[in-house]
Amino acid sequence: MVPTLDTPRLRLRAFRDSDLDAVASMHADPEVMRFLGATGATRSRAESWTGMAVAMGQWVLKGSGMWAWEERATGRFVGRGGILDLFGWPEPELAYALVREAWGHGYAQEACRAALGWGYATLGRDSFASYIKPGNEPSRRTAAKLGAVYEGMTELMGVPCELWVHRRTPSALA
Repeated sequence: MVPTLDTPRLRLRAFRDSDLDAVASMHADPEVMRFLGATGATRSRAESWTGMAVAMGQWVLKGSGMWAWEERATGRFVGRGGILDLFGWPEPELAYALVREAWGHGYAQEACRAALGWGYATLGRDSFASYIKPGNEPSRRTAAKLGAVYEGMTELMGVPCELWVHRRTPSALA
């Protein structure tokens, strides 16, 4: 049910039980988590497993979801991301997070470009949102490089955030 997408350096695939250690390690890193979720708090191993289960369940319920990202050359888990479409959200979000060791290598842009292309083609949508907390400059740069447009401040889960909108255009799929 979960499609596998390959980019030049990454494989976007379904989460597996064997990902738990890497996901829990990523969620335990305060620097990774400070801009994620409602509070920016780290997550426990149990919360990490639940997050993986939610990501997989969304595929069944919505036909889209989050992928685990791994380096094709090594199989190393480097992050997660995809189309997050949670109950009560104004619109589906292109969401992403990387382990700290993967920062600065262009992985988020590479994986998100593939996820957007898949989302436009498969879901038939013309836009996706990215909700970015103020101060998250790397995420802002990634959104801008993907062609997203800043549309102002909004609130999500009671937290102020910037609304960036990704629209289907020929350059967005390049």
